Amino acid sequence: MSCFHTLGTPRNLYSSLIWNADEGARFSPPKANKNINYGSGRLASPSPTPPLLTHGTTLGIIGGLSVNATLTFLTKLVHLHGGHSIPFVLCSDPLLNKDLLSYERGHFVSATSKKSECLKLDSSPIVQNLRNKRAFLENSGASCIVMPCNISHCWYEQVSMGCCVPILHMAECVAKELKEAKLKPLEAGSPLRIGVLATNATLEAGFYQEKLQSEGFEVVLPDKATMEHTVIPATEALNRNDMEGACNLLRIALQVLLVRAVNSVILASEDMRALLPQDDPLLKKCIDPMDALARSTMKWVRSRSSGDNT
Repeated sequence: MSCFHTLGTPRNLYSSLIWNADEGARFSPPKANKNINYGSGRLASPSPTPPLLTHGTTLGIIGGLSVNATLTFLTKLVHLHGGHSIPFVLCSDPLLNKDLLSYERGHFVSATSKKSECLKLDSSPIVQNLRNKRAFLENSGASCIVMPCNISHCWYEQVSMGCCVPILHMAECVAKELKEAKLKPLEAGSPLRIGVLATNATLEAGFYQEKLQSEGFEVVLPDKATMEHTVIPATEALNRNDMEGACNLLRIALQVLLVRAVNSVILASEDMRALLPQDDPLLKKCIDPMDALARSTMKWVRSRSSGDNT
């Protein structure tokens, strides 16, 4: 990437640095970010210094649950842009990764205990962290912000509140693409049905259901038995590095949704999507939200490049 700026924010915020790259991808010595109060982790008053990037198509990216998912999103962008780079600023924070994972596991329901183990974690630190990164990206010159992470969208409204630039919503990108596809119901006289397969935290947040229903789709979710006997055990198997077992359980969960006459199933989980091999026939019936977000992002980039700044 010819323009690549990364803000790493581990738990010890004093070690947070920004690396700047010129057009030849040569990195200058790192400098501490003066816009961050390192003692509290909160953004201080904006510095009068100019933004990191001044391109009209600068993209701001807030990394999420895993570094691999963020890199996958960047790879998709480069592929859609014909192998060429685009200017972007990326915030990658191991502390945020850990907190998001803890929140997701806090909504975990054990398949063996038969009772909820939801920890009811306080999400306010996560929201504040996401808002700080959003403000940093705005001050860094981002003209559009994306969060290539499903769980981060649980707090989309709080994060986007007061933002001066658009923040693309992954579920909205998916719903709009499905609407534009002009699908037909699999059963005559039935509504268009779209399945959603995700972790408890994402399903309970309800943003996929909301965005899909607003476009006129009927949303089909895994029932309790499917969650307890396939989805949750698949997650458990994944945590044990039993990839084959997790993949087999995921296939069963997908087939259960497909027999309910859904046109497609949204795989709203980075880990679940990575389980299925590229040649798996079930993938033809699945939608990767990361793909929809990447395509919508490139539409925004091209619209800005053509002079449409709306």
